[in-house]
Amino acid sequence: MIRNLLLPVALVAGLFLPGGVIRAQGTDTVAATCKDGTPFTGTHRSGACRGHGGVQSWGPPATTAPVNAPPPSTTAQQAPTRSERATPGAGQVWVNTPSKVYHCPGTRWYGKTKHGSYMLESEARAQGARPDHGKACTA
Repeated sequence: MIRNLLLPVALVAGLFLPGGVIRAQGTDTVAATCKDGTPFTGTHRSGACRGHGGVQSWGPPATTAPVNAPPPSTTAQQAPTRSERATPGAGQVWVNTPSKVYHCPGTRWYGKTKHGSYMLESEARAQGARPDHGKACTA
């Protein structure tokens, strides 16, 4: 009697178990480039690049370099540019480069516009930038 019960249970388990194992091992990785240039890698497309302006392009999953691979060539390195990722120095303002408006430290848009750079207020004025709402940072 037990033998008659175990055989159907084993057959049913054999039908469902391999499918679940295959799905668990076959998780695909998706990769994308966000509109602000940041890379995204995950297991689902849903929510990719949330908070980064959306997806610019979908691509193949990122591959990892071998452990003993030589470092990338340094001939194409660029000089560091002033951008929103740079740390501001003392007395610097944030210049929104497309609008040529500069923002003072502690104001709402200081370091937060999409395109811009940190520089001294005098440099900003020399390059034709104007203060936000006509209010200069220094007296």
